[in-house]
Amino acid sequence: MKTYSIAIHGGAGTLVKGMMTPDLESQYKDALRLALEAGYTFLEEGKTAIEAVEEAVRLLEDSHLFNAGKGSVFTATESHEMDASIMDGKTLNAGAVSLITGIKNPVSLARDVMEKSEHVFLAGDGAMQFAKELDYKLEDASYFYDEFRHKQWLEIKDTDSFQLDHAKKKDSKFGTVGAVACDQEGNIAAATSTGGMTNKKWGRVGDSPMIGAGNYANNKTCAISCTGSGEFFIRGVVAYDVACLIEHKSMSVKEASEEVINKRILEIGGDGGLIAVDAKGNIAMPFNTEGMYRGQKSSNGIDAVSIYK
Repeated sequence: MKTYSIAIHGGAGTLVKGMMTPDLESQYKDALRLALEAGYTFLEEGKTAIEAVEEAVRLLEDSHLFNAGKGSVFTATESHEMDASIMDGKTLNAGAVSLITGIKNPVSLARDVMEKSEHVFLAGDGAMQFAKELDYKLEDASYFYDEFRHKQWLEIKDTDSFQLDHAKKKDSKFGTVGAVACDQEGNIAAATSTGGMTNKKWGRVGDSPMIGAGNYANNKTCAISCTGSGEFFIRGVVAYDVACLIEHKSMSVKEASEEVINKRILEIGGDGGLIAVDAKGNIAMPFNTEGMYRGQKSSNGIDAVSIYK
């Protein structure tokens, strides 16, 4: 039987060991474990990679600990603008949404764009109109309120500063969440979701909803979900770059991922990490920051949830 596996992340960045309370650390690990087990159970039951990554990301979106869904950061106007994307490695079908508000699980809306529209990417009012036509329930702003996130915003509101959820001055991080999976049929998929940058203005969009930049899947190469300084991941077309190295240079998923994260993205000034899986179930999870919330589980016995290097 083929190896099936899943990997998840909850963001990379300045996660210095000892700066987080043991209680908070175990909260993060529990939230990661919950999402990892749920996605893995789907694979175990013979469900598709797409179903597994959506389920894992939905659970991460439901946690206030991560900058996606419920835990999304505040924009300059004290609102929330969320982005998400999903891609099927078997068909190369993809769906993405950006600048949406009030949607509990943006990843599910991205999947609906992929499966129920003729399009790949919907943004802003149009994406909200699409959600309305599908009878999505809109959550009240209070659902997305988190005191820690609000304090982060109050510190820099009314300034021209914006902050990736990972300023050096405190134990914050890039709070994107994501999942990649390889199912029992050898099909792979990737999903990514984020609340973006604290105090972001002008409808800023990062790499997370961009196919090829923050999210990508192709059975011939790999499935990838990125987390990091979005502007640099867009310029480096990071997710697709990893796939290209596998396709054109015959690198393994591990070699290609490490080349991009530990060399290419650093050369242009970016930092962060990614998770990747190939159609044989091999997983890679490189990052060039102090830490990355991450987990991996495979039918070949791999099973781990980690935060630090």
